[in-house]
Amino acid sequence: MPDNKPYTVSQITERIKDTLENEYGSVSVEGEISNCKSYPSGHIYLTLKDARAVISAVVFKNHALRLSFKPKDGMSVVAHGSVQVYPPRGGYQLVITKMEELDQTGDILAMLEKRKRLLAAEGLFDEKRKRPIPRFPATVAVVTSPRGAAIRDILQVLRRRASGLRIVVLPAAVQGPEAAPAIARRIEQANQWNLADVLIVGRGGGSVEDLLPFSEEAVVRAVAASRIPIISAVGHEIDWALCDYAADLRAPTPSAAAELVCESRAETLALIRHRAALLQTTIAARLERSRHLIRPYNTQNLEQRFRIILQPHLMRCDDARETLNAGIKETIGFRRRRLELLKARLDGASPRAILERGYSVVVNTATGAVLRRADQAKSGDILAIRPLEGALTAQCLP
Repeated sequence: MPDNKPYTVSQITERIKDTLENEYGSVSVEGEISNCKSYPSGHIYLTLKDARAVISAVVFKNHALRLSFKPKDGMSVVAHGSVQVYPPRGGYQLVITKMEELDQTGDILAMLEKRKRLLAAEGLFDEKRKRPIPRFPATVAVVTSPRGAAIRDILQVLRRRASGLRIVVLPAAVQGPEAAPAIARRIEQANQWNLADVLIVGRGGGSVEDLLPFSEEAVVRAVAASRIPIISAVGHEIDWALCDYAADLRAPTPSAAAELVCESRAETLALIRHRAALLQTTIAARLERSRHLIRPYNTQNLEQRFRIILQPHLMRCDDARETLNAGIKETIGFRRRRLELLKARLDGASPRAILERGYSVVVNTATGAVLRRADQAKSGDILAIRPLEGALTAQCLP
């Protein structure tokens, strides 16, 4: 907008809204809770503050139900969400989707946030590099502890939904200092030997410290470099690890990963049978309709139907022929009568017809002129008189 033209309130607010929401569409904020109020609707409204600033925040009901603790004034937390602007009030707030209470984990979260920013800057978390998960993989490999609850849940779900699926378990420690190298090595081995169509990497729930191996740089890079599509299934729904961002798909739990890794064979078979039956019904209905449409055109009554179709056209031809004949006769009669009239007129004007009525033609034999008046003849002129038949000669007397 030109500098000499002022913004409207709506325009400047909309620009601020676009700038803030695009820039801070996903953000984590650390602060102390104050003015925390829970409403009957289930929403929680609060303020996050530090020594120099405050920001309004809200946790809507669907996310408030997932919090692992009840927010109270004075708590130090890390809130994850997005900044949103509310134009009618001209204010902004943090819409919180997940929140963690800070105690001894504060330093760990700060470290993870720093690592997350560095890895994101390298493009390891870009959505464009993520690949779709095959709907019907032949083999699924799982990188997890062979003695944990996660592998039992995954195997139970996969056997129920896809009994013919081949499952490869790649055992690895999922907790402690040796866990991250082991997990990264298993991912690399799965790719090196092309062991599966889909790879599940994860473990059951735990504390922030317990889940740290899945946020180690070696694991994140191994996940990002994998040629095999990877589903990250670390902890429970509210838990997170940096490998979630690098994976092709993030599952809230190991069981959910098993649900996502393949469609239920029974459900798919039922769907195929339903659609096959629907297809057969549709084809049968169309065939019956086609039979009904062609039934009148069998050999027994095809000629009759053809004649029914042709009869009006034949009648039109007959009527047209009669009309044409009548018109020709009328024209001929008219022409004949006119010809007779013309003939009569010609006959009436014929010299012979005039002579037949007793007239004669008088010609001066000397000049050959036809005399029409008596004064045209002089004394002594020899005249030839021609009646209808024969000829007479006369001399004009003085």
